[in-house]
Amino acid sequence: MAYMNATKGRSAINILESEIGLVTKTRQIPETLGVVDGAYKTVKAGTVFPANDGTAEGIVFTDTDVTHGDAEGSVIVAGRVLAARVNASELAIPALAAKGLYLV
Repeated sequence: MAYMNATKGRSAINILESEIGLVTKTRQIPETLGVVDGAYKTVKAGTVFPANDGTAEGIVFTDTDVTHGDAEGSVIVAGRVLAARVNASELAIPALAAKGLYLV
């Protein structure tokens, strides 16, 4: 007799061009960056942190659940990231590059 279970899961996209030179820091991810995803509010990997402008400090590395308010998350502050998978504005790109985070 066979038993079958359906398991829901999600896969994350790869935003890294290379792990060489990758530096991540733990930061407080604000709830305001979150996007409603079903019953949860999540800040997606690849989101520019803290804002998508000249004040950009890094890129969120992994999906972060902010359903219940601000949460700690991993932010890439140096390294090489795939530009096609990150929605960075024209103002954010030079700010990130000045800190050692390159979009290729």
